[in-house]
Amino acid sequence: MLIILSLLAVGLLIGHFCQRVSLFKGLERSISYTIFAMLFIFGISIGANPTVVDNIGQYGAQAAVLAVCGVAGSLAASLIAHKLFNRKGGGDAE
Repeated sequence: MLIILSLLAVGLLIGHFCQRVSLFKGLERSISYTIFAMLFIFGISIGANPTVVDNIGQYGAQAAVLAVCGVAGSLAASLIAHKLFNRKGGGDAE
């Protein structure tokens, strides 16, 4: 876990210092496609694992509840963030 967090921190630092490099401007568009490809490959690897597929009935209800709660929590957090950061007519001049 420490290795993953370290790689994330290094990537953030490199990204911060390379903000104005024109070569990296086009990467924004490819990020969504990269995430879609990673999720697809992740789904294939889960579906190919016989242990997971055999026990899906045992964990199906728990997984559904966790998924619904995760989506509901994400939606609530995004609504709160939207209300906090997108106030119209606030005292801050831009």
